[in-house]
Amino acid sequence: MIALLAPGQGAQTPGMLAPWLEDPVAEETIARWSDAIGLDLRRLGTTAGADEIKDTAVTQPLVVASALLAAERLAALLDLPAAAPVAGHSVGELAAAAVAGVLPPDAAVALAAVRGREMAAACALEPTGMSAVLGGKPDDVVAALTGLGLDPANRNGAGQIVAAGPLPALSALGEAPPEGTRVIALPVAGAFHTRFMAPAEEAMRSHAETVSVTDPVRPLLSNADGAVVTDGAEALRRLVAQVTRPVRWDSCMAGLRELGITAVIELPPAGTLVGLVKRELKGTATLALKTPDQLGKAVDMITEHAGAEK
Repeated sequence: MIALLAPGQGAQTPGMLAPWLEDPVAEETIARWSDAIGLDLRRLGTTAGADEIKDTAVTQPLVVASALLAAERLAALLDLPAAAPVAGHSVGELAAAAVAGVLPPDAAVALAAVRGREMAAACALEPTGMSAVLGGKPDDVVAALTGLGLDPANRNGAGQIVAAGPLPALSALGEAPPEGTRVIALPVAGAFHTRFMAPAEEAMRSHAETVSVTDPVRPLLSNADGAVVTDGAEALRRLVAQVTRPVRWDSCMAGLRELGITAVIELPPAGTLVGLVKRELKGTATLALKTPDQLGKAVDMITEHAGAEK
């Protein structure tokens, strides 16, 4: 069985939309999304530099738009198997929800724009940040973070936990890492997936009230616990709550294992999640889909691992 994965913030690279926009349909789509959210996604995804696209308010809708453009191109080439699970990391879960049929792509990009804008605003309220903790025993790492008043904002599996919270506590963590670990400060604006994002969660909840959802048409794994969500309203509720709650990507990978996944395709901007899968789900075939030139490989992989017909 094959799964589709959608990456989150941090996966973006300058010019990542350029190859996908050679398709006239994609050009029209990105223009529509840009008008709807008030951001020039075409420019941001083609000519903007790395510093500009790392702005949370920009990055989040840009990453979701990138994943969905590729998903639409892939779906035009073959019917994606109904049994194929989908999962997204952090803001990527909005793209995954759209691929699963919970909400239209237009709504997913609009939600990502609200999410990014409001999380950026929340970051400005108090000096917070995030650091990756690599290695060590997960329980020991979490205990150390708790002792410092930090949250395990991302539990990514493959020996990686991301700590989030006040900058002085993160500095203390870097000065005295838990045994057997290495701590790397991350270039992010604040403590995502913690209580510090409460204002953004409220804004998301308000916007979500205007969004119509349907039940997923394929298995959708939740960042909250790796469980398959079968109810559209519940999926949307989890997407809103996710802003202040830890991303349990380790649980998502465990869920993929339980579903018998033999291959994964990561939608663009791809690379991060297939790296985690390679380390955690050894033997799983992977494809980091970055350009349209790889769509043929993606079709072949889906056909091989899901019995899909071209």
